[in-house]
Amino acid sequence: MASWSFLTNHARVLVKIASDPSIRLRDLAVILNITERSAYRIVRDLEDTGYLAKKRHGRRNQYEISSELPLEDPVAVAKRIGEVLELFVPIEKLRPQE
Repeated sequence: MASWSFLTNHARVLVKIASDPSIRLRDLAVILNITERSAYRIVRDLEDTGYLAKKRHGRRNQYEISSELPLEDPVAVAKRIGEVLELFVPIEKLRPQE
């Protein structure tokens, strides 16, 4: 029997990045049981749409979520992506790091 989830892989990646903004793509892939190539593609999709920004810190990436962006889903009650992420991640983790 195939397994499924209520959350898309894009949403799952965003939740994991919100809880650990310096997570490596390799670790993200292992945790979410997806390929590293899929993790890379999803992160790139999220960057291209503006939900995620990536900054280089030494050899690692640091991600920042644009939690104020609108949630582009016609059936969503939440108006911002941050409202959805707050269901899964403590709100203080969603604030940009100083």
